[in-house]
Amino acid sequence: MAEVNSNSKHPSGLYVLFLTEMWERFSYYGMRALFVLFMTKALLFDKALGSQIYGSYTGLVYLTPLLGGYMADRYWGNRKSIIVGGVLMAIGQLLMFFAGSFYQQPELATPLMFTGLGFLIFGNGFFKPNISTMVGQLYPVGDKRVDSAFTIFYMGINLGAFIAPLVCGYLGDTGNAADYRWGFLAACVGMCLSLVFFIALKNKYIVTPEGEQIGEKPNSAREVNTTGEKTPVNYKAILIWGGIFISLLFIFLNKFEMDWVGSFIFSLTIAAPGYIITDPTLTKIERERIWVIYIAAFFVIFFWAAFEQAGASLTYFAEEQTNRVLFGKTIPTSYFQAINAVAIVIFAPLFVWIWGGLGKRNLEPASPFKQALGLFLLAIGYLVIAFGVKGIDPSTKVSMVWLVSLYTIHTFGELCLSPIGLSMVNKLAPVKLASLLMGVWFLSTAAANKFAGTLSALYPEEVKTEKVFSSNASSSAMVSLNAASIDEEKLNIDPKGNQPLKLATATTVKASDGKTDSLTELTIDSVKTVNVSNYYIKVIKSNNSNCNRALMLNDTLLITRDSVDVVKTIDGKKLSVKEERVQTWNLKPEKPTFFVKIENLYDFFMLFVFMAGAASIVLFMLSSKLLKMMNGVR
Repeated sequence: MAEVNSNSKHPSGLYVLFLTEMWERFSYYGMRALFVLFMTKALLFDKALGSQIYGSYTGLVYLTPLLGGYMADRYWGNRKSIIVGGVLMAIGQLLMFFAGSFYQQPELATPLMFTGLGFLIFGNGFFKPNISTMVGQLYPVGDKRVDSAFTIFYMGINLGAFIAPLVCGYLGDTGNAADYRWGFLAACVGMCLSLVFFIALKNKYIVTPEGEQIGEKPNSAREVNTTGEKTPVNYKAILIWGGIFISLLFIFLNKFEMDWVGSFIFSLTIAAPGYIITDPTLTKIERERIWVIYIAAFFVIFFWAAFEQAGASLTYFAEEQTNRVLFGKTIPTSYFQAINAVAIVIFAPLFVWIWGGLGKRNLEPASPFKQALGLFLLAIGYLVIAFGVKGIDPSTKVSMVWLVSLYTIHTFGELCLSPIGLSMVNKLAPVKLASLLMGVWFLSTAAANKFAGTLSALYPEEVKTEKVFSSNASSSAMVSLNAASIDEEKLNIDPKGNQPLKLATATTVKASDGKTDSLTELTIDSVKTVNVSNYYIKVIKSNNSNCNRALMLNDTLLITRDSVDVVKTIDGKKLSVKEERVQTWNLKPEKPTFFVKIENLYDFFMLFVFMAGAASIVLFMLSSKLLKMMNGVR
């Protein structure tokens, strides 16, 4: 493919898409910065459950672009898909606001949260692949500015991602569980702003170099066969690959014992690309270029599975084991998720300059080589933080320098991989499959995010939340717990020693129906002094700062009582009252296993070093072969 020589000025439509995507990403990353904190701090889910939900959500967010890309390619066009997706996401964020408003009523908050996640998942599917596809259509075929355009577009994504944790974190991550809703509401406002910019400016600025409106018609209408008709749907191939999808779904569910979300995502990650690559209308060159997209997408899974720990396990690490005090003030946990974004805003121009300078000298490395370099840098980032936590006592909080270093190095890796990947798909995909193959690219990210949730669930815990009981279900237990109080002053003692606490011990934990998971008939046998590690107490308090009572069931299980603020209407007036909850903690949780047992954070972080490092080496070795398969495209 010949490259077009063009001036360095970018079309105005790029900056309209920049603003649209910036506010949409503000919405997404603002909610994401608070999501696992909301689940573990407000709804009191344990880390493993929170990680799995997070992985399922982010996985499905990147799965639905396959549907959105297909609808745009064949029926709606890019513009309609973007508007529909934006409206759905605004509704989803509003439902998250309502979930945060009723967090003290889990039976209401949890369904509201899952419904909101559903709207966000489908909305993102219609929005994300279509706006990315429109960037490439602003330029003539072969224009050298396309890589730089996607990098600038990527700066818009990360400008929104930088502002989001600061604004939504400031409003929602205050230490008061009731405030998470305000962070979700801010995310809703950001999504509405994205829609306003796009609808108001699209007709004037989002046009081709020839002045034609981009995205009004389905993409398949831009490429027709010799009879002037659209390429027909291959129903036989759909039937064959649909059968393969169902077979894979059964295997993942029963043989690998995955959940439904994971099984669905991984099955579709195999079946959907298979359907596309077997399209008989593809030429040999088109098929080879699509294979390059698929191979690169496979390695991207390992990158994002490690990179997306930022929203789950690295958030746990920042919350519990990072010293967040700066100039006498504690930095909110959510703020750390802005590091990656601000680093991209700072360093993206440098990478544009580097790639542009190398390109002028015909020395610019091909896309697969850049992506291999991104994986290598990712491994280096985890190696740095693994060094930082090696040999550290679990109760010791490490300097935030380690986490900042990891995020910064990961940013360099991301700049080598992600915008280059979007540009590569745009350049290699046949026009009639442009949005669909962009959806396949995001499908690999869906598999990566679900895999990320699975890996995050391996985060080694010294203390684990087992169960949470509301005051309505365990009122007698609440009364019993009043007999054993934790002295708040004793929580700040020397962390090197064990603090004797006077705790009540229970002889029975059974309900009238004989079930042992209820606290309605808890009886106290005696009060005695029990040695509980001060570290355990500090970890419990870091997970639930409101707990003020403790009860030992046995050597392993500890029960705490906490109080949360609830707004109730009494005699026609809204009053803030205290509602109590009971939480059961496992002081000796079983360590997770992933081929080997993960005993501590060093083992956990080294898992990502080996995974990303191995993927980087293999992709480096394949780079020259992939370059040949790209048939002149770099």
